Amino acid sequence: MTPAKAPMDTAAPSKLKRLLGADARQKLLAFASLLALIAIFGALKPDAFLTEENVVGILQATSVNGVLAVACTFVIITAGIDLSVGVLMTFCSVMAGVFMVNWGLPMAVGVPGAIAVGALMGCASGLTITKLRVPPFIATLGLMMLLKGLSLIITGTRPIYFSDIEGFDAIALGTLIPGLPNGVLVFALVAGVSAIVLNKTLLGRYTFALGSNEEAVRLSGVNVDRWKIIVYAYSGAVCGIAGLMMASRLNSAQPALGQGYELDAIAAVVIGGTSLAGGVGTILGTVIGAFIMSVLVNGLRILSVAQEWQMVLTGLIIILAVYTDNLRRKRQH
Repeated sequence: MTPAKAPMDTAAPSKLKRLLGADARQKLLAFASLLALIAIFGALKPDAFLTEENVVGILQATSVNGVLAVACTFVIITAGIDLSVGVLMTFCSVMAGVFMVNWGLPMAVGVPGAIAVGALMGCASGLTITKLRVPPFIATLGLMMLLKGLSLIITGTRPIYFSDIEGFDAIALGTLIPGLPNGVLVFALVAGVSAIVLNKTLLGRYTFALGSNEEAVRLSGVNVDRWKIIVYAYSGAVCGIAGLMMASRLNSAQPALGQGYELDAIAAVVIGGTSLAGGVGTILGTVIGAFIMSVLVNGLRILSVAQEWQMVLTGLIIILAVYTDNLRRKRQH
């Protein structure tokens, strides 16, 4: 008798698929790309790239951009876009300076106050999009310009320094875990909480539903406008956290900073597999995308590649990521 074949163990692949999301192949491809970049730069400049100082630098650089990318993920999954995240980050850091330095409020009030300002501005974007029917691109572009102007007006174009605020620099630069800046822990916490929100809560369910088929959600009796406003408010609150991290790292609120950060954040989201057409995306993919961007920029700098060529390569990678997403969607249809 021929011995019966043992049944195939499909538990491990299914667990991996659940962890990575519906489009596991895209996440695995992004992760493989990250490992390839690390291997290439590590082989070319091992004495500079693989040092502890450089690795910590990459983690630190990823933390702020990664938090912004997490904020963008929610909006992009709804098939929207938010061009204001970088400047909103700066505006929240400025307001943290106003609360704690100019008004003398304690950190226990100033920190949540800055996050609340982010949520309020996100809510303003959501209201503009849903109630005034302004397209997300234009609504968030307008908010970006408005907040940039307000940051400069409020500060008189001068930085606000947090030197007298005891413990503020510890938000990003402290070390609860020896050798690991607190900013990295904040990024991990924001990513973890956001992954739970996206996958285990009603907000996450409606985020995906809005991106997949907004009209069907509307016809099922759901208040689409309300949930879209909540998505933008959540994204704004996360931008507030990024603003606190940036201000803590620089020990100041720099009113002219922020513009351009939104492009890196959106690039990380797209590289991580979130579809610009909406309905598809994971926080894990965004985290991988953020690390790809940081490793790429860091490695090119170590290789002394000129900044203009760094921009060219980054642009090509973004175009390739969007092209790959388009091919994937065509195959699914």
